[in-house]
Amino acid sequence: MDKTFQEEPFPGIIKFTPPLYKQRYQFIKDLVGKYKPKKVADLGCADCTLLWMLKFCSCIEVLAGLDICASVMKEKMHRLSPLPVDYLQPAERSLTVTLHHGSVAHKDPCMLGFDLVTCIELIEHLEESELKKFPEVVFGFMAPSIIVISTPNSEFNPLLPGVTLFRHPDHKFEWNRAQFQSWALETARCYDYSVEFTGVGHPPTGMENVGFCTQIGVFVRKYPQTSESAQCEKPSDAVYKTVFKAVYPSLKDEKYLQNAVVSEVLLTAQIIKQSLLDRLMSEYEEFNDDLTERKSKIQPSMNCFSEDLGKLVVEKSMEPFVNGNVTYIPLRTIFSFPKVNRLCGTFEKLCKLLAGKVMLNSDGSAVMLSTEHENEEN
Repeated sequence: MDKTFQEEPFPGIIKFTPPLYKQRYQFIKDLVGKYKPKKVADLGCADCTLLWMLKFCSCIEVLAGLDICASVMKEKMHRLSPLPVDYLQPAERSLTVTLHHGSVAHKDPCMLGFDLVTCIELIEHLEESELKKFPEVVFGFMAPSIIVISTPNSEFNPLLPGVTLFRHPDHKFEWNRAQFQSWALETARCYDYSVEFTGVGHPPTGMENVGFCTQIGVFVRKYPQTSESAQCEKPSDAVYKTVFKAVYPSLKDEKYLQNAVVSEVLLTAQIIKQSLLDRLMSEYEEFNDDLTERKSKIQPSMNCFSEDLGKLVVEKSMEPFVNGNVTYIPLRTIFSFPKVNRLCGTFEKLCKLLAGKVMLNSDGSAVMLSTEHENEEN
């Protein structure tokens, strides 16, 4: 939560490389890479930096942030909006990002169903009454599969210049390792979680006895959550205020999938067409060196297939062919290209997505592309 205080090196004594806040965020990213959660919530998200980093994790489909200070979120929340490239090249996964204004001491149904909940440098900002409610809200009500809590290790404070009591004026307390572990183990016991302790920000050589600068507890729920327990005490009214929501374009949305398929099919067809015309021209030039004679004979060469024979070629060998000023590219040939195949999954899906969007021949078996422009150039 209090990134600004610790992002700069502590002059004269300790310099964290990378900065301590980045080490905390990297710890979360590594955890996401290990467990592949689909839904992640960051409590005390502040300026949304962690959420911004996590939106690039391909496994995540839902991101949510919660903070008691709406103005801090609003300053940087625009970074969570889709970029133009996201519309030009939609991802295969869906992604929804939502920011809520509210307190971690209150229950809201919008925070149910998450796989991972992060509380980075949060608990030390809570008043005593809020800290008492925190376990029931996060562990009891939200009950995600994994909870990560980081907090300052007060044993490290004597190594930090200028720190007399707490590292930040808004901190209500700072625990040593024994205090944090005692609280964490009791909380884990009450709500059927296991917990492992680690941290980031290594102490200087020879002073390892003080522990990490930031101490971290990783809580893992022991038993799968049942549908009954998930709905237990579920409040009927929302108490958080949504201040931001972004739904990213996704290939799971048929509109974006169709656009992607049409673009890929036309690109593939153009490549196949150009390859065919280059081959026909190369074959013809082997027999004709005279430019004038080549221009007069190129049209008959391209008219080498009748429409009926062309259909037979499409059905039998999937070979593209030229008839008059039109190049026919069999859909089966296009579907055999890996990217088109991956986008559509089935040939039937390909045909459905192209219907009315791409010019096809009478039986819908081939894409039709004009060769007039190429003939004029040649």
